[in-house]
Amino acid sequence: MLKLLIIIASTREGRKGLPVASWIEAEVRKDADWDVSTVDLKALNLPLLDEPEHPRLGNYHFAHTKAWSAIVDPADAFLLVTPEYNFYAPPSIVNAIDYLSREWAYKPMGFVSYGGISGGSRSVQAIKPLVTSVKIVPVAEAVYVPFFAQMINEEGTFVPNPPTEAGAAAMLSELKRWARALQPMRQPA
Repeated sequence: MLKLLIIIASTREGRKGLPVASWIEAEVRKDADWDVSTVDLKALNLPLLDEPEHPRLGNYHFAHTKAWSAIVDPADAFLLVTPEYNFYAPPSIVNAIDYLSREWAYKPMGFVSYGGISGGSRSVQAIKPLVTSVKIVPVAEAVYVPFFAQMINEEGTFVPNPPTEAGAAAMLSELKRWARALQPMRQPA
C-alpha cells in the first residue's frame, strides 16, 4: 500500500478550498492502493521558517519542525491542494516545503489547484521549481479548477464537472505510477 499525504495549502480566513480537498480525498479513498492522510497547513500553523540550521542537516531544534517531519517522512507521494495568490503559490506551502529536505526526496507530487479563470494553474507552475529543488517529482497531469466557486453547492460541497473528474482520474493514475517507480530510490543507499 502506498502512503499519500494530501496537503491543503490555503490558510486564509474564509478560505473555500476545503470542499475541493474533501472531494479529492474521497476520490483517492476509492482506490485501495492508497493509504491516505491529510494535513491542513492552517491547522499545522508552522511559524515562518525559524530553524537555525539548514534543513538538509536534519538537525531540527523545534517541536513543530519535528512534528512536520514525522508527517511528511512516511509518505510515498504528495497531493497539493492549492489556490493561487497574486499569480503565485500561497506563502504557507513555500514555507512548509522549505522546513524540510530529505523527507521530500524521490517522491512524486500531484496537484489540484483552484481559482478564477486560470484555475490556479499559475500557483502550480510557480511551485514546481521549488519542489524539484527538494527532489520531489511533479506529475505533469494535474487538476485545474477554474471558477471553482460555481461548483460548490448550497450545502458547501464541491461537485465537480466531468472534465474535472477525468482530470483527477488521470492525475491519480500517474501519481501512483510515479510513487511505485520511485520506491527504489527511497531505499537507504
